[in-house]
Amino acid sequence: MAFSRLCFRHFFGARTGMLRNYLKLAWRNLLRNRTSSLINIGGLAAGMAVAILIGLWIRDELSFDTYHANYDRIGQLKTHNGTDLNSTYDYLPLPLADAVRTTYASDFDAVVLSSGSDDHILSAGDKKFTQSGAYMQPAAPDMLTLHMREGSRRGLSDPHSILLSGGAAERLFGQESALGKTVTIDNTSTVTVTGVYDDLPDNSSFYNTTFIAPWDLLVSTNNFVKGDLGNWNDNSFHIYVLLSPHTSFATASAHIRNIEYPHLDAGRRANDPAIFVHPMSHWHLHNYFEHRVEVTSEAMKFVWFYGCIGVFVLLLACINFMNLSTARSEKRAKEVGIRKTIGSGRPALVRQFLSESVLLASLAWLAALVLVQLILPWFDEVSGKKIPMPWSDPWFWAAGAVFVLFTGVAAGSYPALYLSSFRPIRVLRNRSSSLPRKVLVVFQFTISIALVIGTLIVYHQVQYARNRPVGYDRQGLLQLPMTTPDFNGIFDRLSTELDATGVVSNVAESSLPVTSTWSNTGGVTWKGMDPNMDVDFAVVRVSPEYGKTVGFQLVEGRDFSRSFPTDSTGFIINETAARYMGLTRATGTTVHWSIPDDHFDKNFHIIGVVKDMVMNSPFQKVKQTLYWMGGAPSWITLRIRPDVPAGVALPKIAAVFKHLVPSAPFDYDFTDEAYAAKFQAEERVGKLAAFFALLAVLISCLGLFGLASYTAEQRTKEIGIRKVLGASVVRLWGLLTGDFVKLVVISCLVAVPLSTYFMRTWLAQYDYRVSVSWWILGLAAGGALMVTVCTVSFQAIRAALANPVKSLKTE
Repeated sequence: MAFSRLCFRHFFGARTGMLRNYLKLAWRNLLRNRTSSLINIGGLAAGMAVAILIGLWIRDELSFDTYHANYDRIGQLKTHNGTDLNSTYDYLPLPLADAVRTTYASDFDAVVLSSGSDDHILSAGDKKFTQSGAYMQPAAPDMLTLHMREGSRRGLSDPHSILLSGGAAERLFGQESALGKTVTIDNTSTVTVTGVYDDLPDNSSFYNTTFIAPWDLLVSTNNFVKGDLGNWNDNSFHIYVLLSPHTSFATASAHIRNIEYPHLDAGRRANDPAIFVHPMSHWHLHNYFEHRVEVTSEAMKFVWFYGCIGVFVLLLACINFMNLSTARSEKRAKEVGIRKTIGSGRPALVRQFLSESVLLASLAWLAALVLVQLILPWFDEVSGKKIPMPWSDPWFWAAGAVFVLFTGVAAGSYPALYLSSFRPIRVLRNRSSSLPRKVLVVFQFTISIALVIGTLIVYHQVQYARNRPVGYDRQGLLQLPMTTPDFNGIFDRLSTELDATGVVSNVAESSLPVTSTWSNTGGVTWKGMDPNMDVDFAVVRVSPEYGKTVGFQLVEGRDFSRSFPTDSTGFIINETAARYMGLTRATGTTVHWSIPDDHFDKNFHIIGVVKDMVMNSPFQKVKQTLYWMGGAPSWITLRIRPDVPAGVALPKIAAVFKHLVPSAPFDYDFTDEAYAAKFQAEERVGKLAAFFALLAVLISCLGLFGLASYTAEQRTKEIGIRKVLGASVVRLWGLLTGDFVKLVVISCLVAVPLSTYFMRTWLAQYDYRVSVSWWILGLAAGGALMVTVCTVSFQAIRAALANPVKSLKTE
């Protein structure tokens, strides 16, 4: 037993001492070569910082909805209905919930009906705020495992109760306890606060649900919902389920697939509606279907896109390490030769060199953490997230240790194997191949140039769409929703009082905001149309003042006018609608519009054609649109006089609304700001791509600078001889920079076609898009060459200006 302990101590003591020796040698070598070590640490730190940031972002994406403890059992009922490209919907008929609950009770622990999460006015005393919330059945809080600050999850059992998020409670009641306080919803329903729950995180699908009111309250106060209690033909509601522990999503989906069939007519059955349970784990990254089949969503594409960038940027940093380590091979060749001569084996040399790379990676990791902490606020702002640094998470540190080890081994494996493979006879001859280093430099700059090209194209695409003619004047245009019934019937008074302020030039009503359309219709026919045509129009209800307020640009006919009573049966259409209908002269054309479900059947006549208004995505085609004077308004649009500053106008406008509609908060949007928000996703991609491209170029240049310094050092004697023989500084500069320029030219030849292919694929998703212009490719390639020349020139000119006598004596 004693002998075993002795052997154990001897073995592991020897191993510990050996490791200590490796680290001591690594530290001494790091101090001996400070410049190369700083370049290596700086490059690795930059690469690691990018990898950490992207890793945190991906972690946030992959952990979506895991805040809810029942995450793996929660699902939402959806339906595949029809065979069109987009034929999967999450709005379902109200009676379906009871049918699922009673017919398949063993498959589900809970079935919850819910409205959409919409904006409502919450008021308490003299405080009024617009908050987003939903009406849900009582099982919802338990299903979502809300973290209660006050009260109970069972608070929705009273039909006149409400659960508030912490943020909503603070807005309404400050630091006082909200429990038992009275709140009014939309100035119609008075409820009592029975619970306050923690604000849901940004990576929850319910993050904007700041209150939950009882479903029974909605039924009792909303005649539309009350009328749908037995209606299987109106798909307007969400249904969430909690699976029983013994049931799988596939099994539950198979059971309920045809549950709608007995309640549908032959026409709707022909669409083969299939109900299924969509798991909560798929809501964020796997939520897109085409022709009933799940396809890669935009969110998942971003995960892959940023993940690949993170891998490539880290790989560039590792390549720097490989290149600089192998470039210094001749300096360490004597060391390797001597150690091999006195009996050191290759495994021992490999361990020593890997110890050096892991030590450098560890120091780079510490520097990367500092960089990430500094960059994270900016990264959060650009990415639209709130990602905390998981300092207290042991898994973060465990992953960091693995990450450091992996990076150190990945970066140091090739130099370790390369250096340890030297043979003493080869060392004496002092020969080493530079081809692998050249290949790695080409790879580095290929990735960097491709990222730069991608960034420029994204920027060009955003600017191209931003400068697109929008068909109306956005400046000074203000829009606000009519959030309460108190807006009804006051338009004339509102228009008169706003005009009296002297700061408003025009006011109008509409069913939609200027920057969105979501109301669509079929059932439209006209003379000469294709009878097989699948008709689809966007529809906007407007008041006669709408065109003058937004700045309609008429190309044919006239605008609506209160002077013409017949305009109540008039249409104004956009240019896309005129082309869609095949009308060369649209004015005067009779159009028949029929909606059987609403008992609507009427003839209209076209009185005018306007230029296309970009109301939805500025990157897509404008949809064929009908403007008419019927229906109920939901939005007010007004234009501030161009000679009045917004800061002066807004208080006067707010006073008018407070006087006429005291029950509603003055919530407004400037149209130009709402339009600018449509570019957020693309601008986010562009900013992050620019940041990553900049770091990639910086890392590549650090490596290039290091290689240039070693190249100049290795060719000191040659440069001295050439200077003695009459070579000029310019000629020597060209000699030293030429090799690197050739490598970057090769990188350009590889990067240009690759990036062109991938960016054309990316641009294909947009109807309104730029082409991949030659000047972008030329700018990226020229910039890469200029950066290369500038990076290498410092070392090249320094070497060329050196005293040849001193250089030859040194050699």
